[in-house]
Amino acid sequence: MSKTHGFNIKIIGERINPGFKSTKALFDNEDLPGIQALAVRQAESGASYLNVNVGSRAMTEPEFMARVIRAIQEVVSLPLSFDFPAKNVQEICLKSYDKAKAGGAVPIVNSITEHRWDLMELYKDYGPFKVVMMASERVEDGVAKNNRDAEEIYSTARRCALRLVHDYGMKLDDIFVDMSVSAIIADTTGLNRGTLDAVKMIGEDPALKGIHMMGGLSNIGQQLPPKAADGSDLKHKLECAFLTIASPLGFDTVLGTPWRGYHPLPEDDYVLTAYRNFLEAKGSNALRAVRKLYKA
Repeated sequence: MSKTHGFNIKIIGERINPGFKSTKALFDNEDLPGIQALAVRQAESGASYLNVNVGSRAMTEPEFMARVIRAIQEVVSLPLSFDFPAKNVQEICLKSYDKAKAGGAVPIVNSITEHRWDLMELYKDYGPFKVVMMASERVEDGVAKNNRDAEEIYSTARRCALRLVHDYGMKLDDIFVDMSVSAIIADTTGLNRGTLDAVKMIGEDPALKGIHMMGGLSNIGQQLPPKAADGSDLKHKLECAFLTIASPLGFDTVLGTPWRGYHPLPEDDYVLTAYRNFLEAKGSNALRAVRKLYKA
């Protein structure tokens, strides 16, 4: 567990990802020492795992992905999370990973869904490994469908988790359910509320005791201005507001930036109060609640 963030959570370091401009430049220049320095910084800032995502190059230049993995493992002893939905890419990642250099820890395959279950075909030859399992979509009559409410999220998570346990012998401790935290700016149908309700349902299910719940928190403040009405860092405060509510319910892992300093907010905090009000609203009332976050 991270000792630096005020929550009893694990951090999966997110920065080795071309979605960050500075990291994309490292990839474009094939700056492996720069990637190594980024890995070390995340490890020293309290990350428990490092997520590795090289973008589309994983498909066109698989050897580059392997070089990145080997370079990271030369300088840090943390286990890695391989972030790509294609089976052939995950196979390259698993072949390149040296468990001994991670102190014997197995990697994470990020991510499987009920519709993308072929990744589990790798478990026989390359397991054991941990998995990130997306609870945002289900398969119904052979078709992938997005989950829109707490019951759909919860039932998908439960069904998939128990399948992993019963069919593959996985431990619940090796399963991370990605709860898919959504942007509040476009949430007029209660998706945030549904996610938090599903967190509670999973946390209270004795059949799922020991499973991990996680999410990428940077989504929550997308397209919002940087400052709240009280002058605080709005996007970071929203991430902390979500965790203040979700962490006591069992949400215990963040795909995030380790040096962000996630911390619980006091009950009278401006952004936490506004976020709670937002959670109770829908439609145009939800949009008005969002505007109150950054309008004095």
